[in-house]
Amino acid sequence: MAALGGGGGEGRSGVPNKLVVAALDPAGEEAALSPEAVVEVKTKEEVPYRMAVHPRGDGVLCAFPNGCRLYRWESQEGDEPCKLALEPDQEALADLKDVGLQLAVSFSGEGSILATGGEDGHLRVLKWPAMESVLTEADSKTSIKDLSFRSSGPCRVWDLLSSEAVANLPREAGEIFGFCRFSNKIDSSNILFITAMQGDYGKIISWNTTSWTRVGSKKITREAISAFAVSPDGALLAIGTIEGTIIVLGSKDMRTLITVKKAHLGIVTTLAFSQDSRTLLSTSFDSTARVTSVGSPKSDAQGRASGNVAALR
Repeated sequence: MAALGGGGGEGRSGVPNKLVVAALDPAGEEAALSPEAVVEVKTKEEVPYRMAVHPRGDGVLCAFPNGCRLYRWESQEGDEPCKLALEPDQEALADLKDVGLQLAVSFSGEGSILATGGEDGHLRVLKWPAMESVLTEADSKTSIKDLSFRSSGPCRVWDLLSSEAVANLPREAGEIFGFCRFSNKIDSSNILFITAMQGDYGKIISWNTTSWTRVGSKKITREAISAFAVSPDGALLAIGTIEGTIIVLGSKDMRTLITVKKAHLGIVTTLAFSQDSRTLLSTSFDSTARVTSVGSPKSDAQGRASGNVAALR
């Protein structure tokens, strides 16, 4: 299943603010989102801006313009078996209720740590579900755009055991860092990938997580990068752009494998791989979610992968 959120905000755009949980439809040769939502929750005047699904089933954390809220999975009685619902838990995130917009929210791989990064530059790392502080750092000069955990240990890199910064990654002339993701490969090696804009190019930079030195860098697109993901098996990278393009690359050599021009009619806001790394979910400001098969992509003569789109209106 995939948890999606969005809407038109406080204005009268006609697009309702809501959370939607959709299933992957196994019918057909290509993966697709089910046309009917499994769960749908309207959030009134608040638009869900960022979300994180707890990996062990504690619920879905949503970042709204004024703060965060947790929605817990619930089973409902009825004629249909295993009917699910999401119910707000007003007490679980009381400390994050009025902290302002969080541009990044993330759970650690085993679900024991929650990290949030605010538009106001405030980083919070908390034990889950106790909500005890592990680390807090305020920087009013910049906003936090993205967060990523490394499974074997703890762009500033923090060691969560010592609550100390272990690296400040330098930028080259003209670089503006965007998104960050750790890649945990089968051989237990770890690479940190960071997207950056440099002049007219969007690029991906790779870092050795022992020496914290650059080990690779490649210009990928002339479109600004608006979303980034690494597959669970560490083999694939995916970027989305403000022009609605999706690009899938091999992580080893950053060679482009799939390009989907105009996959969406607006900015790509989120990318996420399935657990088997064979399917890529993308969402956009155009109120659509798209599922693209990447495990054994079928491409046309231009090298564009076919995919399926499910509109969320």
